[in-house]
Amino acid sequence: MHRDPGCGCCMKWAAQVKAALGRSVKVVDNVNRAALQKRLGITSSLQSCHTAFIDGIAFEGHVPIADIKRVLAAKPKGVSGLAVGGMPLGSPGMEVPGQKPQSYIVYSFGSAGQKIYARH
Repeated sequence: MHRDPGCGCCMKWAAQVKAALGRSVKVVDNVNRAALQKRLGITSSLQSCHTAFIDGIAFEGHVPIADIKRVLAAKPKGVSGLAVGGMPLGSPGMEVPGQKPQSYIVYSFGSAGQKIYARH
């Protein structure tokens, strides 16, 4: 997981991935994530504070575990990743006790284009 250096919510998301998927998470503080995002075709509207790779698929931002599991199982053609732009309150790693979660959209991206994958 490449993250903006020192970002704490990234570690909360990584802990959820580790617990739910049983995978270790290598954390890379990357001051030049913009170049990585550009190389992956992650548009500015989809950018967040971390970019992770699982089984060759990119996950930008606070993508829910259920969506990660679904895309990893399906491996849809033309999809190279999923993204949640920004840092929506209530998304994985962005939970705040006593605060109502925001609605947000998970987008798929890749050679098939950018499409809505899930709504939360």
